[in-house]
Amino acid sequence: MAEMNNPLYKHYDGKFEKQEQPYPGVQNEMRPVPDCGEESYTASGQLTDRKALVTGGDSGIGRAAAIAYAKEGADVAISYLPDEESDAQEVKAVIEKAGRKAVLLPGDLRDEEFARNLVHEAAEQLGGLDILVLNAAIQQFEKDIKKLSTNQLTDTFTVNIFSNVWMLQEALDHLPEGGSVIVTTSVQAFNPSGLLSDYAMTKSAQVAFVIAMTGQLAEKGIRINAVSPGPVWTVLQVAGGQPQENIPEFGQNEPLKRAGQPVELASTYVLLASDSASFTTGQVYGITGGMPINQ
Repeated sequence: MAEMNNPLYKHYDGKFEKQEQPYPGVQNEMRPVPDCGEESYTASGQLTDRKALVTGGDSGIGRAAAIAYAKEGADVAISYLPDEESDAQEVKAVIEKAGRKAVLLPGDLRDEEFARNLVHEAAEQLGGLDILVLNAAIQQFEKDIKKLSTNQLTDTFTVNIFSNVWMLQEALDHLPEGGSVIVTTSVQAFNPSGLLSDYAMTKSAQVAFVIAMTGQLAEKGIRINAVSPGPVWTVLQVAGGQPQENIPEFGQNEPLKRAGQPVELASTYVLLASDSASFTTGQVYGITGGMPINQ
């Protein structure tokens, strides 16, 4: 009989050290470093010769998706902020070790021109575009609504919502019939925290965006779905996404009593990009450690 793993203990289940990084942070300085599947993800050839663009692909969930895609046989472009170059180079090395092409496209998704051109640059360098993963996000906690600045609201909505619309508009020039769009939303869309009001609003809007686009894209033979993570150990949390006092027990209030690791979401991103999900569109997949989501 194959070895079974108790999900309570499959990944790190201890307390995290308090650790603060300036936004946007780099994953390779975290303690412990998140598991994005560099060694732990096992592939089965589901995405041979596909072409994928993953925003925020340098770290966390985007990194896990990019690595899994490469191991499954896809060529992958990732976007990221220039400050995250060291993480991006690590991802590039893993993709190339898997024998696939890696394209690095640094820039700021708050810049509409960059966000739009990014899609065309990825398609040109990859030789096409079959999979678009809209994963990059800004998450900065604010305990007092009176202190929530217009600059933070604008940045959060621009990256989390506006860039999603801009990039999908451009991607429709490239995505073929059978193409797949995957949006990373959040459990915050369904169970918002007072600390993350602006972030939660954008995540709810992403759910509406996915559902609203389902019919339009279905007419073109393109599927669109979302993944809704719960508490996952990523640099987002230590670079302003959570107060430092929340870091040690991050994720431990969920039924599985620990934070998730990015690799635990990778297979869902692979499924939604693959032909195995040919009858799946307009859906939100919750990967939350047990916290419920409601549509």
